[in-house]
Amino acid sequence: MKASTIKQLKDELSHKTAQELKDLCLQLARFKLENKELLTYLLFEANDEDQYIVNCKTFIDIQFVEIGTNNAYYVRKKIRKILTSTKKLIRFSKKKDTEAQILLHFCKKLKNYNPYFKRSNRLQNIFQTQMRMTSNAILKLHEDLQYDYQQELDNLIDNG
Repeated sequence: MKASTIKQLKDELSHKTAQELKDLCLQLARFKLENKELLTYLLFEANDEDQYIVNCKTFIDIQFVEIGTNNAYYVRKKIRKILTSTKKLIRFSKKKDTEAQILLHFCKKLKNYNPYFKRSNRLQNIFQTQMRMTSNAILKLHEDLQYDYQQELDNLIDNG
């Protein structure tokens, strides 16, 4: 089955009643967990972006604490899973400020995850890639915010 274009969907949705739209949203939420998470963000968390960032950072902290394994392979696998979840949280927001803050926090947690970080080239490659992405997100912000976040980024790089 071929998916319709966004314009076609938008036109069709404009003909639906409020109750029909509500039913469609609930059906989407039941269909896939990511749809439910996005709907949760849009309805409950989009109004308070600062609290959303705090919640995302807490989520990342908890995930890093729960790694708890001595096998380097499983550590890398778990960190990649945390990164995937982090990217999904960033995608919900679509704000570069949020992206920069969350990625900076992820990079800090990854860099401080000893003893694996210093021994693993793969983790260092993940770190370098996310630092570049953070830098790109920072460049798209207002000048004042750029300066503040760039200072944090430089401190993270220099403390290595």
